[in-house]
Amino acid sequence: MTGFFEQLSDILFLDIETISGTKSLEELPPRMQEEWKKKAQYLPQREDKEPAELYFEKAGIYAEFGRIICVGVGYFTYRKEEDLLQYRTKSFAAETEHELLWTFRELLGKRDWTLCAHNGKEFDIPYLCRRMLANQIPLPEVLQLAGKRPWEIRHLDTLELWKFGDYKHYTRLDLLAALFDIPSSKDGIDGSEVNARYYHANGLDTIRDYCLRDVEVTARIYLAYQGLPGNLEFDRINLDEDASSDTPAPE
Repeated sequence: MTGFFEQLSDILFLDIETISGTKSLEELPPRMQEEWKKKAQYLPQREDKEPAELYFEKAGIYAEFGRIICVGVGYFTYRKEEDLLQYRTKSFAAETEHELLWTFRELLGKRDWTLCAHNGKEFDIPYLCRRMLANQIPLPEVLQLAGKRPWEIRHLDTLELWKFGDYKHYTRLDLLAALFDIPSSKDGIDGSEVNARYYHANGLDTIRDYCLRDVEVTARIYLAYQGLPGNLEFDRINLDEDASSDTPAPE
């Protein structure tokens, strides 16, 4: 597996956490409030809820009405001489979404990454692109999709890989974790609680930890797809705890 481990260092595993753009619908600009009310009429499972209630529950899913509060990343390095696999992680969070996305964009420009996320092609990647543009941030090369042939797009999706061509099939990250005997990332929080944790419990640190756990589960699932055990041992390095490394840079 030496050759695979060496190639693995080109993959940047990622996950994003999103919330409604404001704490309440009333804090949105009037035009955006009206747009949300129109959208709310067509949301599935709305169960006659008021637009304001739906906004707090659902707006974070939509890039036009939500925003990113955390991007978590992880990548592997392999020391061939020591036969040592290391896994490095970092989370990006800032006072403003613009600052967060600019810092993350700098990482994407460090090398020719291949991006990998669970359901990334349907959610994480489009959301990142839309929020970068909403923040007047030019898209980095790896996120520029227009005009590219499919084989020129350096994106992997652990959900898509698991479908094996079955486009009707959706599989939760936690189900795959259970299947491959990988510890769950949903210990104490899941995605449906992020909005409330952020706005009502000042829980950004908890959200960052949760985001990084999701990234590691995604990375372990990708390893499992190569026939490796879900509990494969590797050294972990958290760059959030290293003051000298504000962004991960491959060796």
